Amino acid sequence: MRKTHPVNALKKLGIGLAFGAATIMSMPTSALACTQMYMGKDLTADGSTYYGRTEDIGTRYLKHYGIEPSHGPGHTYSSDESGFMYTSTKTTYRYSYVRDHPAEWHGRWDAYSEAGINEKGVSCSATLSTSYNDDAKAADPTTEHAHKANPEVKNTGIGEYSYAGVILGESATAREGVKLIGSLIDEQGVYSNDQLIIADNNETWLFAALSGHQWIAMKLTDDVASVNPNISNLNFQVNLNDTENCLHSEGIQTMPEEKGFAKYFEDGQFDVAQTYGASINNTRMGSWARYIQGRDYFMAPLTEGTDYEIVKDKNDATLGAMVHEMQPLFFQPSKSDWNTFELIRAFGNRGENVPGLNANTDGVSSIGSDRNAEANLFQIRKGYDPEVATIQWEMLSCAEFSVAIPLYSALMTEVSPYFSDQTVDYGHCSETDIVNNEEPENSINYVLMDINSLCFANRAQFATSVRAYLDALQNELIEQNKEVDAAMLAETTPEGRTALANKAGKAATENTYVKCKALLQEMRAYLKAEDFNEPFTPSDLNTETHGLKQSITYAKDALATDPVTPDQPGTPDQPGNPDKPGNPEKPGNPEKPGKDDAATTVTTNKKNTKGGLPTTGDRFDGRMAAAFAIAGVAVISAGGYFLYRHNKE
Repeated sequence: MRKTHPVNALKKLGIGLAFGAATIMSMPTSALACTQMYMGKDLTADGSTYYGRTEDIGTRYLKHYGIEPSHGPGHTYSSDESGFMYTSTKTTYRYSYVRDHPAEWHGRWDAYSEAGINEKGVSCSATLSTSYNDDAKAADPTTEHAHKANPEVKNTGIGEYSYAGVILGESATAREGVKLIGSLIDEQGVYSNDQLIIADNNETWLFAALSGHQWIAMKLTDDVASVNPNISNLNFQVNLNDTENCLHSEGIQTMPEEKGFAKYFEDGQFDVAQTYGASINNTRMGSWARYIQGRDYFMAPLTEGTDYEIVKDKNDATLGAMVHEMQPLFFQPSKSDWNTFELIRAFGNRGENVPGLNANTDGVSSIGSDRNAEANLFQIRKGYDPEVATIQWEMLSCAEFSVAIPLYSALMTEVSPYFSDQTVDYGHCSETDIVNNEEPENSINYVLMDINSLCFANRAQFATSVRAYLDALQNELIEQNKEVDAAMLAETTPEGRTALANKAGKAATENTYVKCKALLQEMRAYLKAEDFNEPFTPSDLNTETHGLKQSITYAKDALATDPVTPDQPGTPDQPGNPDKPGNPEKPGNPEKPGKDDAATTVTTNKKNTKGGLPTTGDRFDGRMAAAFAIAGVAVISAGGYFLYRHNKE
């Protein structure tokens, strides 16, 4: 039996929606705002499988793309969020990562590898933060919750700090990665409720940490799509006995049955999501707004009034949405020719075509938020050689005004010097006057961050023309990557493929940097002139063709016979562990990354440190804050656990 939708119940009881909304929203008010997406190969124009996610954490939050070298046996993975530790018994695999700056983690360089591909072609996007219900928490708490309740219980669980690093460093196939993480949860427990996707050239798996020691992983089919904005109980049915397509903890069904909180579908099948997930009443309205936006974007829309209600406060400010009944994790779009550009732009979706849930006009939560720190999209060509099967399309800032750079991450051993590394000055994150104060030199990370900040602050002046320009640039990268890809597939030697991957990554990044830096400088000049009578138009934008006036040279540079010699910022340094003390209650900081017994040399950006570290805190929409005040909610968690777990310290 499905429970009555809470908003409809409140209407029937004659209770005001302002009070009802406050009741529903009186849970932790974090930025649980990441959005995970999947599109099976039967639904795409080129036959590729696509998956990825946005990471939402806070405005102006710096991320870094880099390469972790291989390490000899005995390499230890540890965490700064828990006491988790795992020591490898073999030579680890080289892998790409998207990591936080050490300033966020007591000076540690290994924090939260998040998105990458290893040399065996295994990719991972982690994590989508979820939650569990009170029954599951009481029966099998996460190690964090168990430790808080009883300090004598050790907080050893693996969490988002470590998932991707362990998977990519240790796994030769996606299935291996699933089994490894599952075994570590069996042995040490899990720190937090999360979902992540692990894939290779043949299989794509959705892994979910359900409670302290219970987990499930499902092999995703080629004929479905999925959008999940931090909702833990979206419906799905799975055969727990089908070990080819489903792996799980031993007690996934027996434990809740013994504890008396197991739930079932009408046909009697065990319902994993409803057994462990938070109830519909305890799912944030912002998450449902993003789910509705995503379903609309992928042409499988929900209907207002029939499927959901828009919730407003007594001042008619939109708070979000609530559905009438639980929605599916997987669905069928109404078309089957989704292309790379459309899937990249899905992460910038702000509900523009959903009346009442348009973030630009209604102030609601959106997939393309100013809180995006990065977005990753993996394009997998099933059956290809593992090292070339997956292309990583990486955006290192808010997705609405960013460009996804194509990277053959499984092969890369060198990183463009235009990706600033973990030694870069972190102080620019807290810069309030980015018109007059430029970012550290040669940092595509900061350039995209500043473009987004100016667009969000001056939407009327910039949004339309800047997005048109970035779309034109994105389309050229996609088209020219087809030429690069043909050359990559034609190359048969490992050495030749690695050389091309390094060269292509540098060429794509440099071309993107040059175009975006010039755009940013024009935006700054426009604001400084203070003459807004003429609309802003990038000088390189052809307004008739909607393309670039001067095309990029990505493919030409990548495929040139002579090595590309970009305008190098300087002699790159190896990223290291800044000289900062670690957390005395946690395992010691790993040694500075470098060339281990089986290490691969990694080229990164020149060190650029100026000091000054900002404090990252929570914030939420003013309308939502007003709604809390109206409803009389006295406590608002402004720096709370769910903003992003590692920021609690």
